This record gives sequence, structure tokens and C-alpha cells, in this order.
Amino acid sequence: MHTRRRGSSGSDKPATDENPEWSDVDAEDIESRVVELAEQGEDPSVIGIKLRDEGVKGVPVPDVKLATGKKITEILEEHDADPDLPEDLRNLLARAVRLREHMAENGQDHQNKRALQNTESKIRRLADYYRGDEIDEDFVYTYENAAELLEE
Repeated sequence: MHTRRRGSSGSDKPATDENPEWSDVDAEDIESRVVELAEQGEDPSVIGIKLRDEGVKGVPVPDVKLATGKKITEILEEHDADPDLPEDLRNLLARAVRLREHMAENGQDHQNKRALQNTESKIRRLADYYRGDEIDEDFVYTYENAAELLEE
């Protein structure tokens, strides 16, 4: 978005409509594990990785949506365990706070000054996307506001 380079291609998920037969975990067990991990403070992306690697009762879950018919965020919304802020916005806010603190100590670091400008631009763009649905209608990005939201 803010560079002249093109994105690098990565791997795609296998095109399949059904859960593999070797992963026969019950959907209710998966949902309870997702809620349990969310209550421990894990983000939805980390929950998916843990279910893939550790599994439920020792059986890996390659794809939560194929196994349950719902995305991880949908499961969290049903059980009122969804985070206050969307994960991508929260990560950008954390990066902006770290960069702002770095800039306070290192005022001549022009490369990170540009990185801070780009990050804040992404935050404003993403806030416009989420405004009204996921975040408050009157949300305006400021460093103080971001630091306060991350402390919660």
C-alpha cells in the first residue's frame, strides 16, 4: 500500500468443501475450545493457529470453518467473547503507539517518522471501514486515544 514493491505470492488454502476424515472432532468441542482460548486473552488468529497445531483433545483442526460451519469470530460473537476492537485495528494501534514512543526519544529518525505517518494513515482508513459497526461512530484516532484503548 505504501511501497513501490508488489506483494509476494503465498500458499493458498486447499480447495475443499468438507473436513478431512482424520479430523473428526465434534463441532461443540471446537466451539468450547475457541471460547476457552478467547477467555485466556488470545486473538482470533492465534486461536486458529493453536487449533491447527495443538488441536482439541489431541486431534488437530485444520480449518475451523469447515469443521463447524462458522468462522472463529462468528463463534466468539455468539458466545459474547469477541474482543472490543478488531484484531487488525488493534495491531496497528499498538504499532503506532510504539513508533510514537520511539520518535519521542529519537527525533531525527526520519525512516520511522515516515513509518509512523503510514501507520496512522492505515489506522484512519481502517477506522472509516469499521466505524459504526465494530467501533463507535465518533471514534477519532489520536495517540492518547490509542494508548487508552490499548490499556483496557
